[in-house]
Amino acid sequence: MCPGDAASKQRTEGSLKEAGKLFLKHTTFHGLRHVFLSGSYPRRVAWLLAFLTALALLFTWSSNRVRYLLSSPVYTKAHMAYAKRLVFPSVTICNQNILLPRRMKKPDIFSAGRWLGLFGKNWQVSPAVREALGDGTNNEPPWSPLARILDFNHFLPPPRDSQPSMRQLLDRLGHQLEEMLLYCRFQGQLCGPRNFSTIFTRYGKCYTFNSGQDGRPLLITMKGGMGNGLELMLDIQQDEYLPVWGETDETSFEAGIKVQIHTQDEPPFIDQLGFGVAPGFQTFVSCQEQRLTYLPPPWGDCKATAMDSDFFSTYSITACRIDCETRYLVENCNCRMVHMPGDAPYCTPEQYKECADPALDFLVERDNDYCVCETPCNMTRYGKELSFVKIPSKASAKYLAKKFNKTEQYIAENILVLDIFFEALNYETIEQKKAYELAGLLGDIGGQMGLFIGASILTILELFDYLYEVIKFKLCRCSKKKHQRSSNNERGAVLSLDDVKRHAPCENLGTPSTYPANMLPHHPGQGNFEDFTC
Repeated sequence: MCPGDAASKQRTEGSLKEAGKLFLKHTTFHGLRHVFLSGSYPRRVAWLLAFLTALALLFTWSSNRVRYLLSSPVYTKAHMAYAKRLVFPSVTICNQNILLPRRMKKPDIFSAGRWLGLFGKNWQVSPAVREALGDGTNNEPPWSPLARILDFNHFLPPPRDSQPSMRQLLDRLGHQLEEMLLYCRFQGQLCGPRNFSTIFTRYGKCYTFNSGQDGRPLLITMKGGMGNGLELMLDIQQDEYLPVWGETDETSFEAGIKVQIHTQDEPPFIDQLGFGVAPGFQTFVSCQEQRLTYLPPPWGDCKATAMDSDFFSTYSITACRIDCETRYLVENCNCRMVHMPGDAPYCTPEQYKECADPALDFLVERDNDYCVCETPCNMTRYGKELSFVKIPSKASAKYLAKKFNKTEQYIAENILVLDIFFEALNYETIEQKKAYELAGLLGDIGGQMGLFIGASILTILELFDYLYEVIKFKLCRCSKKKHQRSSNNERGAVLSLDDVKRHAPCENLGTPSTYPANMLPHHPGQGNFEDFTC
């Protein structure tokens, strides 16, 4: 509504110039009033230059702060926290050797021979393999049980559809925990194979302690230091390793076990993330739990959404990798490896040789764009410090040999002790935090406004209030002029002769005087229009 009362009459009747002077006189913009109000010309110019300089500095520093905010800066905060109890991690162990030759029978050799590199497509054993196995041609006893079952001259192969899958072969021919585990204690209490779960990896048949599977409760530790964790004594059965007759993915040059320490929600990825433990040593692994928190885009690059997987409910990098590799192999080979989840059929040894192994090697080593797995926004990992001592000592060699009914040489070459414990009952939190947010930007701009031009948010409101009054004044003035033009047009268009007569009848004007023929009669008491109509 256009102002019409006495209080606003002073503001609306004056010109815009006067309104501007009034604003400049009372504004809280420092220095602005000295530019436009009365004063000497050089003084006003000096104030103008000072004000423009301050305004330029304000915009420069403010734009710098805006660019800094748009760069999404972060910082990392580390904090050590103490706990009354900690969940003991899962510990997965795998023997470096994938299967035991002494368990193999002729159908097993027939099915897995090409995968192991024993013979080619014509089922003929190469001379290099026979030499490595020591088949007795030089009056030497066979080094390996494989040498005695490599003759397929009178062998009737089983039907193709009845050949065992790799899962069946590795489950039956892999190292059995009951034979490897010589000693197990957790927090001083005896444990055994019942405390382990079987899991398959690229190393074949492996075992996980404290997996939490099958409804088993998670084990808790309430103290740190040695003796309050897991202690294992293992026999790696090195004398029964597959003989090496060439360099293949399935033959191993190493002797020992692979170990991975991980959370219960994370599947093991032991072929890439595990560490090795050698026989003849006691290995101490001091752990510290680390809880990491990352920021999603645009501050970071972690994955904040739930995992879209049919196999895993909790997102992790290893779960993402296994899920991706599984889909890749099922699409390209129509089967899956033994460590892969799902309901696709397991690959046969022949499919391993022809498709699965080459496809997975290509995916892992060369195709870096197919399986892109982001870091989860929240993850738990375990920092490790390893130390070693020699075992057995000269004083204990005879005792251990007698206890396990083995030779001293066998004890030195096959026995290892693994001791895993928390260094202390604490955990480290490492958080990625936003270094600069909108509140910080507003605070910086507000401080710079006060420093350079002496303004605040209320000063900005003053400016908007003045602009509002100016716009309202112009709109009201235009509206008033338009209304007046519209009223005049309506009166001129609608007024009829009868209306004029009813308003001021010509008969009531009296007897007119005599006028010359060339002049109209004139009634000075009427308006122009009424005078003309009469």
